[in-house]
Amino acid sequence: MRRLLTLFLVAAALLGGATAWWLNQSLSLSAETVDLSIEPGTSVRGVAQAVNEAGVRVNPGLLYWWFRLSGEARLIKAGSYELTAGTTPRSLLNTLVRGEESLRSITLIEGWNFKQVRAALLKAELLTPTTQGLEADLIMKALDRPGVHPEGRFFPDTYTYAKGSTDLALLKRALHAMDKRLAAAWKQRRPDSVLKSPDQALILASIIEKETGRASDRPMIGGVFSNRLRIGMLLQTDPTVIYGLGDEFDGNLRRRHLQADTPWNTYTRGGLPPTPIAMPGKAALMAAVQPATTPALYFVARGDGTSQFSASLDDHNRAVNKYQRGQ
Repeated sequence: MRRLLTLFLVAAALLGGATAWWLNQSLSLSAETVDLSIEPGTSVRGVAQAVNEAGVRVNPGLLYWWFRLSGEARLIKAGSYELTAGTTPRSLLNTLVRGEESLRSITLIEGWNFKQVRAALLKAELLTPTTQGLEADLIMKALDRPGVHPEGRFFPDTYTYAKGSTDLALLKRALHAMDKRLAAAWKQRRPDSVLKSPDQALILASIIEKETGRASDRPMIGGVFSNRLRIGMLLQTDPTVIYGLGDEFDGNLRRRHLQADTPWNTYTRGGLPPTPIAMPGKAALMAAVQPATTPALYFVARGDGTSQFSASLDDHNRAVNKYQRGQ
């Protein structure tokens, strides 16, 4: 009896040693990098099978029992993972339990329009293009915003995503991010703000974003436009004209463009245009709701990224001669 017990203990020790050795051995992969996708609701046995089918040369049954015996099988998270050389059964389980998905990222730039956003999404690595070919109104309907113009509705930021994520899902995140940023900015608006709604704040912020060469000028530009709106003066801002021209704009804004009426031409139409013209960032949103207190009604680019502000047309004309015409 004692001999049998001794043999059993020796066998158990050998088995334990072999198991410990196996847990720390690199698994053989069918390629340098293996992409593993675990769908929500997948059973533990299904996870082990998915690992094998993804290209990891391991016995699914053995892997299943390791997951079960570890006591952490129920903690395995669904997601997209990238397995590389050196992955062991132990590190594999740690990765799945921690949910360390393989993430990519995309940056939506302040001042981009919706067309530029869509182009960036189409080029994004491993992002599933579910909106390709859809009209903008159908995309907004899919985002539960039917009838809402997409321009300016997405917050410019860097977004991470897992392999297999869709462009629609990323747009929804950016949409909700803008909702939050806009709501927060609107709550901080000046009591005497000329703006009547969050949508107006978004439109003005988009113009400020496109007119700003230097960040520090944003509040002053917001002040100029707020002053003009308050007294009913035309905004006369080139970026709105360019936006209204669409694909017709070739990079050279001409006098005839300023005279060609479109809903976005602030030289021919009073007030704010009907929609934003680009994605404003947080600073532009704040400049719209908290503009600088200034008598200025005009500004002109100095050529170094900053602007010269003027309260009178005479002063503005002198600034134009100095900075634009070199006189």
